Amino acid sequence: MRRRISQIFFFSVLLTSFVLVSACSDSSVGHEESVPESQTSDDMTNEQHADKVALNVNMLGHHTQGEGKPVIYQVFTRLFGNTNTNNVPWGTLEQNGVGKFNDFTDLALQGIRELGTSYIWYTGVPHHAVIRDYTEYGIGLDDPDVVKGRAGSPYAVKDYYNVNPDLAVNVERRLEEFEALIARTHANDMKVIIDIVPNHVARDYQSLSKPEGVKDFGVNDDTSVEYARNNNFYYVVGESFKVPAAREGQSIHLPLGGEAHPLSDGQFDETPAKWTGNGARAAQPDVNDWYETVKVNYGVKPDGSYNFPALPEEFRLLGYQAHHAFWQDKDLPDSWYKFEQIVHYWLDKGVDGFRFDMAEMVPVEFWSFLNASIKTKRPDALLLAEVYQPHLYRDYLQLGKMDYLYDKVEFYDALKPVMQGKASSQENTTVGMSAIVDIQDSIADIEQHMLHFLENHDEQRIASPEFAGDAEKGKPALAVSALISRSPTMIYFGQDVGEDGSEETGFGDPSRTTIFDYAGVPAHQRWMNNGRFDGALLSDEEQALRQFHIDILNLSAHHPAMRGQYANIHKLNINAGTAYTEEHFAFIRYTNKKVFFVFANFSDAALISPISIPKDLLMQWKVFEGRYVLNDLIGNAPANEAGEPETYLSVDKNLSSGHIDVVLPAQNALVFELALDELK
Repeated sequence: MRRRISQIFFFSVLLTSFVLVSACSDSSVGHEESVPESQTSDDMTNEQHADKVALNVNMLGHHTQGEGKPVIYQVFTRLFGNTNTNNVPWGTLEQNGVGKFNDFTDLALQGIRELGTSYIWYTGVPHHAVIRDYTEYGIGLDDPDVVKGRAGSPYAVKDYYNVNPDLAVNVERRLEEFEALIARTHANDMKVIIDIVPNHVARDYQSLSKPEGVKDFGVNDDTSVEYARNNNFYYVVGESFKVPAAREGQSIHLPLGGEAHPLSDGQFDETPAKWTGNGARAAQPDVNDWYETVKVNYGVKPDGSYNFPALPEEFRLLGYQAHHAFWQDKDLPDSWYKFEQIVHYWLDKGVDGFRFDMAEMVPVEFWSFLNASIKTKRPDALLLAEVYQPHLYRDYLQLGKMDYLYDKVEFYDALKPVMQGKASSQENTTVGMSAIVDIQDSIADIEQHMLHFLENHDEQRIASPEFAGDAEKGKPALAVSALISRSPTMIYFGQDVGEDGSEETGFGDPSRTTIFDYAGVPAHQRWMNNGRFDGALLSDEEQALRQFHIDILNLSAHHPAMRGQYANIHKLNINAGTAYTEEHFAFIRYTNKKVFFVFANFSDAALISPISIPKDLLMQWKVFEGRYVLNDLIGNAPANEAGEPETYLSVDKNLSSGHIDVVLPAQNALVFELALDELK
């Protein structure tokens, strides 16, 4: 009989100072939970302390459903509630439909929360360039020559003080509709994250909704020079912007796929030309550049040198309060203050955190300034950053005061080829799941800060032929990704039902669900069931896949071992001379009360094999000679004819060895629990 995770857990947060943790070896004790400076007892009254203890939060002060860790649900907001199934390439809003803020009903939000979700990242909320006529609302037309797709890129923000008009039922009250969504999300016990894109803005940025006293980007720039410290942009002096030339035979690069439009004339008035968002300095960027955006200047000179005070190295070990104090008497570039105004505006609206796009393209010192300012206002704000250079991870965490970074370049990139059946053919790296062991060892001091995911808007869908071709191949990866560490887990909408991203919708190639055009998302729509959000239209396989996600992600959110210690037993079992290979992975998380065994099988064949458990762990747990029944937490293990569990931890005489005999299905995972507190 399947055992479900209890839905109510309480965790008493120890309010101490932040410490760095040490690495752990294959079977040694892992690292203990650490506490950020935002949770120090000196900063809290007794009443605040009591309130904090009563909340479900991890040790960085972030919301969880239970005694586990945060689960972040990324949703592409304009696609989520769309029930239209036409999917005409380059289709208009009328042809293909669009989702609205109001589609996130209480039923929808509870369906999201069912996945263990504690934060929803509403992607694409700030008003970005879009090819639709909203002039009756005072919004200027956007030029298709500098907009990607018909619905536009969410990373070409044109007004940071309002929201995408496509997402509102009543465009004039669009901001109120988003504020109502924030309130609904909170009422359903989840927090709200939105994007902040500091490196670039839309080519035609113009805020119609900015508060009194706020000036638009570029309004005071000296455009006669390439660079000035307080300019918001960089300029190609003496030259006008030229629209990129489309590649021959590639309609994807033609505005609106080549469709006629009053403003689609190969021209865009910008004199002098500005540097493009990815740093391209030509007046005519390449079609593969981020030509729809312009790069923001943070006081970085064209030669790469900095025109602002350096942050002393000793601040690496200091809290956000010290960082905030450091910047208060400094004269800083204008763009720094503009983004501080923006994030404070959204915090005042009730937003609980931010996902920072391409954070590594902006100086660490700016992040020290901005994040310390955010934390001073909202110590519990969740700050997630996109950083792809591992050698910079600790700088952006310790100096830049980020909470979490994408673990993409190492963890995700090592897991992907195993999911693709390439466990023994990786080049220039450790093969198979041993690569994951090495990665976890290398980041042991920061592992709780490294966000894990299998899909997001930038990555291919697991079920796409270009990735794995079968959503089932994501199941063992989900178990590993979500359960191996104390880091938050992120899931992308539709991942739980095997969305394959196969639709030809216009700008961009299939395999990634579009972020540029109006579209319906078929598998997700079957779960949505025309607003009932009950999954009634899903196939049996899709329903089973969603249940697997619910089981694993709720373990991630609720099980206390997620905040405990980690032991890798992969290398021990690789060398054990059994059927266990690089297509298999075994690890343990544990506290002094619960032991949590995770076994994953990336192979197309079942694994029938003993899994060895190290002697030193058995001694630490005080588990002596005998057989111990293991609780099957996700219902995948075999049972006897009476339906009783048949999986045991067997410990030999004198603790000479321990093992678990597993029957592990192909492309699947097993999760077992040994309740130490029930053995005494």
